[in-house]
Amino acid sequence: MTEGPPERRSTRRFGLRLPVSVSFPDAKGTEAETRDVSARGISFSVDSGMAEGTELEFTLTLPPEITATDSIRVRCKGRVVRMEPGGVGGKTSVAAVIHEYEFLSEP
Repeated sequence: MTEGPPERRSTRRFGLRLPVSVSFPDAKGTEAETRDVSARGISFSVDSGMAEGTELEFTLTLPPEITATDSIRVRCKGRVVRMEPGGVGGKTSVAAVIHEYEFLSEP
């Protein structure tokens, strides 16, 4: 049995399918769905493409199973670190690192 590369993740990932609104220079308010979320990054699937290195902003609501309390809306800023075209339904999988975030009050 061959082993893959050593695990480099230092924070727990939550494999959650959550709606997320993503904005980047070529598109504002693009709707996407997360694949997983951690304290330092996010992976999501999106129809429109963006390049590695693209700065982006996204907003999502973290459910109680992550927050250990009520649902919390969070706005994050980050940068695309990896793209994987040809996903389910022709979507592109995007991995982004989170640089900063803020908790939003409920509307």
